[in-house]
Amino acid sequence: MRLEEEIKQSKFKDEHHKLGVNVIYSASWMSSMHMHVLKKFNLSVQQFNILRILRGRHPEPATVKLLTERMIDKMSNASRLVEKLKQKGLVERTSCPEDRRRVDIAITEKGTKIIEQASKILEGEIENTLSVLTKKEAKQLNDLLDKMRG
Repeated sequence: MRLEEEIKQSKFKDEHHKLGVNVIYSASWMSSMHMHVLKKFNLSVQQFNILRILRGRHPEPATVKLLTERMIDKMSNASRLVEKLKQKGLVERTSCPEDRRRVDIAITEKGTKIIEQASKILEGEIENTLSVLTKKEAKQLNDLLDKMRG
């Protein structure tokens, strides 16, 4: 559906203004889809992001600093998210023997199972949603978004 119909606005200052609104609206729309799927796993989008980072590094642990640098949502509190994931048994924290100030975070077996299940469903949803674009169009959109961010 066209942006104008979705947000009930027929006029924009110009195409650049419309694009800005469209990008924000589309990101929110995708985020809502993610939240709907992840709710079944009792995960937030940000918790899912941390588990994916940890899964990608496994068996190497990560620090909170590394998680913060790699997270999609830079405004998230990685320490708080790690604590919630620890309470769920999805990650474990250990003190680094060489530097007691450093805390290593690793995904648990339970965390790996949940991230695999959630990823499979989420990837299917994303594929269904984005299949309206050809591979060439998807690449072009990726290139344009990269260009927009500089």
